[in-house]
Order: sequence, then C-alpha cells, then structure tokens
Amino acid sequence: MAKRKKEIIDNSNPLADNVHIQGAGTVKEEHIVDTLTSNFMPYAMSVILSRAIPEIDGFKPSHRKLLYTMYNMGLLQGGTVKSANIVGRTMQLNPHGDASIYETMIRLSRGNESLLYPYVESKGNFGKAYSKNMMYAASRYTEAKLAPISKELFEDINKNTVDFVDNYDNTMKEPTLLPVTFPSILANVTTGIAAGMASSIASFNLGELCDTTIALIKNPEHEISETLLAPDFIGGGYVIYDREEFEKIYSTGRGSVKVRAKYSYDKAYNCIDITEIPPTTTSEAIIDKIVELVKNNKVRELSDLRDETDLKGLRITLDLKRGTDPDKLMAKLFKMTPLEDTFSCNFNVLIKGTPKVLGVADILKEWIDFRIECVRRRTQFTLDKKAERLHLLQGLEKILLDIDKAIKIIRETETETEVVPNLMIGFGIDRLQAEYVAEIKLRHLNREYILKRTKDIEDLIKEIAELEGILASKNKIKKIIINELQEVSKKYSGQRKSQILYEVSEYNESEAVEVPDYPVTLFITKEGYLNKIRTANLRMSGEQKVKEGDEVVRTFECSNKDELLAFTDKAQVYKAKIDDFPDGKASQLGSFVASKLDMEPDEKTIFVCIIREYKGYMIFAFENGKVAKVDISAYQTKTNRKKLLKAYSLKSPLSAVEYIEEDTELVLCSTSGRMLILNTGSLASKSTKDTIGVSVMTQKKNHKLESMHFYEEGEFDKAWRFRTKNLPAAGALPGPADNTAQITF
Repeated sequence: MAKRKKEIIDNSNPLADNVHIQGAGTVKEEHIVDTLTSNFMPYAMSVILSRAIPEIDGFKPSHRKLLYTMYNMGLLQGGTVKSANIVGRTMQLNPHGDASIYETMIRLSRGNESLLYPYVESKGNFGKAYSKNMMYAASRYTEAKLAPISKELFEDINKNTVDFVDNYDNTMKEPTLLPVTFPSILANVTTGIAAGMASSIASFNLGELCDTTIALIKNPEHEISETLLAPDFIGGGYVIYDREEFEKIYSTGRGSVKVRAKYSYDKAYNCIDITEIPPTTTSEAIIDKIVELVKNNKVRELSDLRDETDLKGLRITLDLKRGTDPDKLMAKLFKMTPLEDTFSCNFNVLIKGTPKVLGVADILKEWIDFRIECVRRRTQFTLDKKAERLHLLQGLEKILLDIDKAIKIIRETETETEVVPNLMIGFGIDRLQAEYVAEIKLRHLNREYILKRTKDIEDLIKEIAELEGILASKNKIKKIIINELQEVSKKYSGQRKSQILYEVSEYNESEAVEVPDYPVTLFITKEGYLNKIRTANLRMSGEQKVKEGDEVVRTFECSNKDELLAFTDKAQVYKAKIDDFPDGKASQLGSFVASKLDMEPDEKTIFVCIIREYKGYMIFAFENGKVAKVDISAYQTKTNRKKLLKAYSLKSPLSAVEYIEEDTELVLCSTSGRMLILNTGSLASKSTKDTIGVSVMTQKKNHKLESMHFYEEGEFDKAWRFRTKNLPAAGALPGPADNTAQITF
C-alpha cells in the first residue's frame, strides 16, 4: 500500500488562500453584543423586511413575486395552467424552493378558503384551511389562474406607478410594491412571525372598507366605527360585537375579536349541524375537544358525533339525546370548545421599510398617501407620453404645411444620413421631430391623414392641460381614488360572510343539568374494575361478572351524586363523581378505574372511599408506627380537578388507610404480634395532606406496623390491655381468648 504524503501548507504563500480560508481555526475573543450585532441583526432585519411582515399593498414578498409572475404569464385572461408551471416560473423571482412557493399559492387560492377575497382561481384539490386532514394535491395535478379581483392589483403597473428592482440574479425586474386600487392590506387575513415581532391582521368586508377609506379621504377626522362595523372572515360564523374592543383595534391596532360558530338545529333528526367555524381553529380540533369532554362526562347530552364535511362544505353533526335543549348545549360548547375562539389582532405593517403597529385609521391614511403617489406617478407618466406625442405631431404639422418643400429636401439630399439634419434646418425642428417625419410612408401624404393629425394635436393639448390640472390639484387626485374605490366596491364587495352578534347568551354553570340522585351499589374488583348498578335493579341481577382470576374486594352502597376518591401508591389521589361512571349490569365487567381516571401507566390504586359530604378524616398508618389524621376537607377543591398531588406523606412506607366520618377506635397491628387500640379523638387533625403524622405505636428493631382495622366490640377478652393513656405505646400481645382475626389492608 502506498504511503500517503503529508502536505504542509505554507500560509505565507498567497496561492494557499485559494484553497484554505485565511485565519481558519484561530480563536478570537469577541463581546457577545458585537457578535449579535454583526451576525444576528442582519438576519433579523432580513426576516422582518423580506419575509414575514406585509407592506402597505397588503403583500409579503413571496405573495408579490408569485402574483407578478402569474400576471406576466398572462393569467388574468384565458384558461388555467398547471400549478407546477407557475411555481417553476416564480422561481425566477423567488429561489426558496418549489414547496414554499406552492404553499403560498394554496393560501391565495379560492379553493383553500383562507382569504376573504382570494387572488387565485383554482382548479383541482387545493385543500381546506378549516381542516388539517384535507391536504392539497401536488402541483402537477392542480391548475390555477388569476382571479378577476387581481386586475385591481396590477392596474397601470407599467405606467411607472411603482418602483422596480432587479431580481436575485439581476436577470429581470420585479416591483417593490403593487399599485393596488383598494386597501388590500385590510381586505384579507395576513399573519406572520418574524424575529422578535409578529403580525396578525384581520380581514374586513370590502364594501365597508372602501366606504371607510372614501370617508377618510373626505374627512381625516372621520369616526371609523361608523362605517367599518366589524371584521369579516371567510369562514363566516358570528363576530361577537364588543364596541370597546373594536375601538381599541381601530385606534391602536391591537386587541382581540371573538368569533362564534354558526349552527342549525334539525328537529326531524334531533341533531345540530355546525357549518361555519372561527378562522383560528379546524374541524378536527373542535371534534377532538368535544370527544374529550364526552369522555370526561362534562358533556352528556350527545349520543353521536360525526364529521360530514364533503365537497359541499364544512359540516359537523351532533346527534342529541332525547330532551336536550340545543341552544343550551351550544352555549355550553361555546364556552368549553374552540367553537368560540379569539382572533388576536396585531396590525404590524412595513411602512417605507419600517415596521409599525398602526390602528385601522392610520393604516388607511398610509394607504391613501401611497395611492395618491401611485396616481400622481401614473398621471405624470401619461402626461410625459402625451407631451412627447404632441411634440412629434407639432413637427409633423410644420412639414405638412409645405409638403412639397419637404419632398424637395429629401430628393436633393445626396446621402441618407443627411436627410434628418437637412429637414431640421429646412423647417426649424429638432432631431426627434425630424426622425418621426422621415419615417412617414408615402401613402400618408394625403389630405385625410393631415386633417387627422391636426385634430390629434388639438385633442392632445386639451388632454395635457387636463393632466397638468390633476397634478396641480391634490383634490382631483383624491377624487380619482374615490371613483376607483367606488368601482371596486361595486364589482367585488358582496355581502358580509360573518354576521355581527350584538346580544350573546353565555353558559352559566349554575344552570347546568342537575345530577340525578338515586341509590347505587358499587362493586370494586381486585384488578381495578368498578361496576355501578342501580340498587333498585340489584335484586333482578345475577352474580357480579368478573374477569378470570379477579374477584370483588369492596362493595359500597351510596348515591349517584356522591364522589369517589382513589388513593394510589404514588401518593396521589384521583377524584371522580359516581355519576361519571355509567350505570351497568351484573353481566358487565364495568369501567377500568385507572383508565377512567387517567392514571399513570404504572400506578396502582391502594384505597378507595366514597364521599357524600366533605366531613370526617383520612387516617394514614405508616410502617414506622406513626399515624396521620388529615381533615377530609383538605381534598375538597372548588374547581373540577381530577388529580391531587401529595395526597399523603412518603417519608415512611404506608401500611394502611381508612376513611372515618367521625372519631372512632382503630386497631393497629405490628409484625411483632402486638396490637394497640387507638382512639382517633386523641389525635389532632391536620389540614396538610402530606403530614408525617405523630408517633402512636413504638416498634422494636426489625419490626413494623403492618395493618389497621376498625375495632369491633368483643374482639378482645380484656380490651383494657390494648388501650393506653399515653402515646406512643407498644401495645399488647393478644391472648388465647382474644379474637385475633384482623381485617388487613
């Protein structure tokens, strides 16, 4: 094997810099602030200015590049073309990959239903914004073209209305802004997250928006809320009217809009159809939340839930149980699910390269200034073109006054290059006019042509005077903008999608359905199953069914309104209402408690008790001989919390647990064989759940307290031997006459 030759790079050799980075590997100390300034700040500015924050025309750069490409492809007229072709062409302006470009097109399309006024007409599967599962097809399958409203984005773009810059490789030009004829910045929802800032702009009805803009042009002090009623969203639903919050949004650009789903009740099928939802959620999120509420028995009025969304549109169907009030149920669901959600407003817009959070009035005023400049530049461009045309025709007019002289000059000129200079000298015209005259065809040297050109001069003089008048008067420019806004409103506004809800019915938990009260019997098995059977039906039931190898270990007779507390080996207690468990039959296994209460996978139940009123105490006996007496009210919560931590102390292993409604006598048993009768009244109760308790039964070396049970009269022949006046105590050994049968934990 040939040996590799070790190369030594001489950094002093200037040719080495062509292969190696100069200074690579050198450790350089630099202040963190300087590093952030030199490295992070340029990136942050790039994201803010070139990615995430929309500009006054309502678009981010990615939107603008895509739409301008489609405009150049002639997609304002004619049929649709494959989306893949559009994406490929757009990469000439946006080199960030075809996937991101296609996703941009998806959001701008009518089929996706993301925008109130979509700019792209779609053909094929473009997915749905209201469903995360309804994904769009690949770009090779779908087709698109520009929507009619997109004409308003490019009106007079070729008349110097906006600036153009080079694209990323300097091979073509692209506009820095689009000369939109309406305030598109507020016509569609726009969201973006930049570095250190974000933007979230709500959409408004185009008719209201144009009316408000016109009113502001006429009167800068116009009250916005008089013409701009509320935001409007493509998904429809109800916008809950909050004048104070809307005024805040209109003035500061920050605030929130509550949007509520729209539903209808079908009496024939006893079901609710939800057809419009807030723009901030999806049908899957709503369904998942309702399913969760049903599982947790917080919603009991439903018998079935289906997603019936199809090509006709969104529809979530809720089948109701008999006797359910649909309006009360929906009021409950509005409070507990995303069927009522909040759209957070943060009107952050790039104004001349600077991000600013502005209210609606300020944004519209900025747009008016922008549009005034567009109209001024368009008028100036048109004026320059007409002035140039007039200049040429005025030269032609001089020639046509003595056409024979012009022909003579041309015929007597020896070389072609001298024709223009000779015409300039002969008629006193400049080079442009002479060039124009020299290019006239012989067929145009007739009376009709001369009269038409003379008339054109008169018309041009009038038009130029009119254009100069517009440029000299800001009011005339504003009048033009008003006329354009009125035309846009007439063509594209339409009715509101989101209706305004002025009066709202809120869900009141105190008016919730009363839990039915009837006696039940609970059967709890060794494997952790709980079966609830109505006591009235118990006589008709057979033997309680259990799994093979399982057995019933506890039976409770209680009310359906009582609560269940399940203590686990991880010092946690899980709470549930007996009503949370369905009524069963003896032939059923019942509910698996650990699953019903969402216990951890390796968690085991060690004690279960039933609470009617939070009165009494929990008694915890520990192996070290200590006993804790905790007031049961320590486990009571004002909210419907299902899980409480630190249910008891873990300082010493737990031997036994009992729930007592009032003080009583308990028998403590040690592995040494000794027993002690404890009157719980001698212990002070604690409100701290994980108290370590007090020493009650002293233990000899290598022995521990192993069990505890309720004392039964006659259990001991001489009970006084097992009682003591002072604690702790060792207890006594039972004699032959004592009944030592113990109820062990």
